[in-house]
Amino acid sequence: MASHLCSSPSSLGHDRHYLHNSVSFLQKPTVRSFGNLFFQSNSLSLHSRISPRIAQVSLQDPIPQESQKLDASNAPDSQDPGRKTKSYIWVNPRSPRASKLRQHSYDARCLGDRILEQDAVIVLNNMSNPETALLACDFLRKRLKPSREVILYNVTLKVFRKSRDFDRAEKLFDEMLETGVKPDNVTFSTIISCARDDVTYSAMIDAYGRAGNVGMALSLYDRARTEKWRIDPVTFSTLIRTYGMSGNFDGCLNVYEELKALGVKPNLVIYNTLLDTMGRAKTPWQVKNIYKEMTNNGLQPNWGTYAALIRASGRGRYGEDALIVYREIKERGLELSVVLYNTLLAMCADIGCTEEASEIFEDTKSSGNCMPDSWTFSSMITIYSCSGKVSEAEAMLNAMLEAGCEPNIFVLTSVIQCYGKANRTDDVVKTFDWLLELDITPDDRFCGCMLNVMTQTPKEELGKLIDCIDKANPKLGIVVKLLLEEQNEEGTLRKEASELFGSVSKACELFDLGLTLEVYIDIQSKSPTQWSLYLKSLFLGAALTALHIWMNDLSKAVESGEDLPAVLGINTGHGKHKYSDKGLASVFESHLKELNAPFHEAPDKIGWFLTTKVAATSWSESRSSPELVAA
Repeated sequence: MASHLCSSPSSLGHDRHYLHNSVSFLQKPTVRSFGNLFFQSNSLSLHSRISPRIAQVSLQDPIPQESQKLDASNAPDSQDPGRKTKSYIWVNPRSPRASKLRQHSYDARCLGDRILEQDAVIVLNNMSNPETALLACDFLRKRLKPSREVILYNVTLKVFRKSRDFDRAEKLFDEMLETGVKPDNVTFSTIISCARDDVTYSAMIDAYGRAGNVGMALSLYDRARTEKWRIDPVTFSTLIRTYGMSGNFDGCLNVYEELKALGVKPNLVIYNTLLDTMGRAKTPWQVKNIYKEMTNNGLQPNWGTYAALIRASGRGRYGEDALIVYREIKERGLELSVVLYNTLLAMCADIGCTEEASEIFEDTKSSGNCMPDSWTFSSMITIYSCSGKVSEAEAMLNAMLEAGCEPNIFVLTSVIQCYGKANRTDDVVKTFDWLLELDITPDDRFCGCMLNVMTQTPKEELGKLIDCIDKANPKLGIVVKLLLEEQNEEGTLRKEASELFGSVSKACELFDLGLTLEVYIDIQSKSPTQWSLYLKSLFLGAALTALHIWMNDLSKAVESGEDLPAVLGINTGHGKHKYSDKGLASVFESHLKELNAPFHEAPDKIGWFLTTKVAATSWSESRSSPELVAA
């Protein structure tokens, strides 16, 4: 298939009689200008240059009608034997006839603004200099903006194949992916044939993996293991990343162990890829072990290593580890991006590291290479609000506005929480009105925060907050009013509460539907070795609902005879929180004891409750009811 995109020199040589009047490769090459580029080619007659015998190029599309009409109108009359054809005629460029003649010439199409895709393919296809071909491809793509851009890339790749220039082919392939051009079968076959024999299979796996064709890349890797192909370190790095893209994080670790068993020494690229992938798997303890092994092997971390470590520690809320990496980066004089700064600040907001957050924020402002954005300010406002530092939270909010960043619902929720703790009810109301002015719809988190503020507000000022809740959620407002008015009309209260909380009975169904539709894509994960439930990003009520569903699913799996993995885990985040004596971990620890569930906090994995297959199966079978009692 790939060969259809290039001309065939052998076919040109064999048909000498046809070429006698059409093309002469023995003539001295002429230089034609093409915009600002110059290409050296042979003198081709009008007929020869558009003849399919000369350039066997298949675009899988018909040649434009405009080109066909031009060919017919300018072709020599085959019925006139006395008529002689000439490759070129000279016309004085200052002659009045010059512009008219140029409009009807083939070169007018090639050299003017009306370049056709067919012309571009022919030009690239007849080139042999890979450096010039790369320039030409870039020029033609920008000038033409073709409908099938992959064709120009493919023809250029074939020029690299002629010269066995795999490095340029690889760079051009990377450019295709970066610009969003989807490779086709011709692309892959050309790259593979361009590679040297000893790197062909690695090139295949690497190309498919980087193009996002996970299934094909993994299929080739399975074949490579069976047939004992030679796989280079770069391809192992691609395989780890490919497994990570598919969510098979155990596969990443298996590739890592296999490459070591094959005697391949992991390089820094492999380690960085593995660290980043396992960080996305939310297994920071594995990241620590891999990093320790890397340094023991004598490899020094670079910026990519540190970035992966910060992301992994930040996601896992390993605050101490993340701050150690941050300070090591600063000692080495390396710069952080605003994304890494925000990762650190978000972690500090979650675990309550106020002083460390202030230090990191000041460093962000003075770094010179990045400035705080809305996420930076949001984390700082959350930190000060949870700590009850009203003046600092207000100052940060003003700085956010001065920087041109508009507060979102998360920021305003934190501000209301801060004012509520300080018993500044009027400021709570003002903030609520501001939220409505910004056309932000109050969500459940916001309403929950308002209810929490009410528990800290003097009775004489509750009316102000009730009005806010009534605007945010009218049904919730009715229930709150009835509760505060201490009405004894039990039927009325029960009726209003039923309308509001009737959906609670459907919460599990809705949550389960969200899991089925992959709305909650980060709530749970399954691998051959471990099933995990991630709850640290949820409020207590939502977390208990998720646990309720997960354990019911676990019981159903046991009843149906499904084979459970060796380990099952629940991740609640850090057990202790500097903002509060309670956290998900402490609540779940007591709740799991009430359920007599065999999940116990892991001493070496902070925020994880683990159990074994045997214990989970035994407990599920002993449950008297499939339904849990939500506490």
